[in-house]
Amino acid sequence: MPNRYFIFHFITISWVLLISINSLFSKPIQSNKNNLEPTEHEKKYTLSDSLRGSLNRYRTWWDVQHYGIAITPDIKNKTIIGSVEIEFNAIQTGHIMQIDLHEKLHIDSVFEVEVFSKKRITKLISIVFKKDTNTNFIVFQKSILKHQQKKIRIYYHGKPQEAKNAPWDGGVIWTTDSLQQPFISVACQGQGAWLWYPCKDHLSDEPNKGMDISITTPDTLTAVSNGTLIKSSTDENTKTTTWNWQVKNPINNYNINFTIGKFAHFSDTFQGEKGLLSLRYWVLHHNIEKAKQQFKIIKPILRCFEYWFGAYPFYEDGYQIIETPFLGMEHQSGIAYGNGYKNGYKGKDLSKTKWGLLWDFILVHETGHEWFGNNISVADRADLWVHEAFSNYSETLFTEYLSGHKASNEYCFGIRNNIENKQPIIGNYGINEESNGDMYYKGGNLIHTLRNATYDDEKFRQFLRHLNKKFYHQIVTTQMIEKEFCHFYHYNFQPVFNQYLRQNKIPELTYYFKNDEVVFRWKQCQLDFNLPILIPEGKNHTQLFPTTKWQTHRMTTMEKKWWTEKALEKVFYITMKQL
Repeated sequence: MPNRYFIFHFITISWVLLISINSLFSKPIQSNKNNLEPTEHEKKYTLSDSLRGSLNRYRTWWDVQHYGIAITPDIKNKTIIGSVEIEFNAIQTGHIMQIDLHEKLHIDSVFEVEVFSKKRITKLISIVFKKDTNTNFIVFQKSILKHQQKKIRIYYHGKPQEAKNAPWDGGVIWTTDSLQQPFISVACQGQGAWLWYPCKDHLSDEPNKGMDISITTPDTLTAVSNGTLIKSSTDENTKTTTWNWQVKNPINNYNINFTIGKFAHFSDTFQGEKGLLSLRYWVLHHNIEKAKQQFKIIKPILRCFEYWFGAYPFYEDGYQIIETPFLGMEHQSGIAYGNGYKNGYKGKDLSKTKWGLLWDFILVHETGHEWFGNNISVADRADLWVHEAFSNYSETLFTEYLSGHKASNEYCFGIRNNIENKQPIIGNYGINEESNGDMYYKGGNLIHTLRNATYDDEKFRQFLRHLNKKFYHQIVTTQMIEKEFCHFYHYNFQPVFNQYLRQNKIPELTYYFKNDEVVFRWKQCQLDFNLPILIPEGKNHTQLFPTTKWQTHRMTTMEKKWWTEKALEKVFYITMKQL
């Protein structure tokens, strides 16, 4: 018979918890204070947005150390059953823990597990589900004291949300390949890992000790995940095989993926900055010859990015490409690939310059994420431009690697056609809302602009390597990246970051000629905008510092040839207007 005191305690805690949750988020959510201008349309946010997007009192007291995921998908019924072990440290004393899980999936039970004992399961923990928030609250029988290390095991089941247009929506993809064999995967970058397993679904908390992922499938299929395949074991009675994968490094929740299919496998190695890197490829068995041809570009990509960014950040887990039934995703040490073995973006050049057809967009862009997004990760979805802008710019750098500096300028200039400039890049904090699409192309052009404003490619390369070294396997904010750039270059670029990230207007360089002089100033920008303009002259250059007030500069013959809209707009994301 259950302890009467515990039942009373559980009911009381549940009642207090529900009241406190509602009161905690009862105030209307304000727009991001970092925005210098209001967005065109203010969005209304829900309690669910706040609970999953914010670091509230039910999340901040505990720090995830390790996840152990074990699932068995039912392909016919499109359901899953599974369990998740969460090992955590108590940063502060805590009693109630928020666990995020989509309402279509149901937690059956939660047990506290002994961390350092052979006696595994010790006690059942109570659960409170907050309706319409996709959030569960674990109520411990007694408070977890500061500095204690604990582990819980959560059993759950259900029919997960199905992705209809992956990867732009989220959920499980239940489909078949061209030979009508089962082909199942999951995509959840946009909405979060809570779509398929219970977790602390906030970007700021990656499991320091990595993850273990176990997937049980029919024995005719293969299950592939991140990291390294530790073992596979077949049960002759049930005709199933369990595939055990391990990730040794910290990893974003949304980066964990499983893909099930009729796979073939081949491997290679890459001699990189930290030694021999394992390259592993998992593709549908009838695509293996196409894959062997298309993936020849992987080594040049890694060579280019190690030159610019530093050593590949996950040598311990290796580098993998996994064919998926959707376009692609930057799943750490297990990149999702569905670009049809074509160059470009599904065979098209996003820059419309021809340069983007010389390489496979998904292989380049998603590999760039291993450094920016997976190695350096942001704490809030509003700052996702850090992931996407630098990965977008990796496309420009690889174009330069293959075809030279002129080609990279043209590629980066060409992708500006995809920028909308309807609202600032940085979104609202604390409500699980990612940046808008301009974080890709406008973000990449911001980085290109900063590179050309400093006019020292070697120093720019050292800065990119410095970022990946200083923030190795760390969580950052926009402000940390901005501060690091300003400090590295000994110049206050903050007004430039403010202009491109927190406003949606493009600076206009207004000018006119007066004899041998050019008269110029910035318009359509904030008053302290201070982007330097560098004009090359042979091996030397002239550096100008336009402001919003008129200035005059006497030009050389070479400078006059360079001072054109065609030349300046190609290397700086600005508009020019001659009076």
